[in-house]
Amino acid sequence: MDKTDSTILSILKENSRASASDISKQVSLSVPAVTERIRKLEQTGVIEKYTIRVNPGASGYNLLAFILVKMDYSRNMEAFQDVCLQLPQVLECHHTAGPADFLLKVLFRDMQDIEDFLSCTLKDIKGVTDANTIICLSTLKEEITV
Repeated sequence: MDKTDSTILSILKENSRASASDISKQVSLSVPAVTERIRKLEQTGVIEKYTIRVNPGASGYNLLAFILVKMDYSRNMEAFQDVCLQLPQVLECHHTAGPADFLLKVLFRDMQDIEDFLSCTLKDIKGVTDANTIICLSTLKEEITV
């Protein structure tokens, strides 16, 4: 991957619907050359998928929380991961080293939603022994850069 590929990725991160024609003008390459570079980035797994970015507040989800989850036994971790994959409010689930076994990034509508999730969903998952919730006040930066 070279500087031109990085520039193409930056353009696509800003607008995944950018046409090869628009991109070609910005990187000074022909449309077929840009199309081929994008195809190679897809084939090598650099580009995993094209998606949209939804404004959570505009869709009614105004609270973001990070939850540190401790498990009692490692044999319950796979089941925990399977459950997390099915929970739509869980945006991210990371297996971690440190004070907790997992770090969840979870989106909620309001405080009642958080309480319901913690009391009725998370703590009912087999093996969960502790959950420490951190409420996000604002997000300064949230992106993946290459």
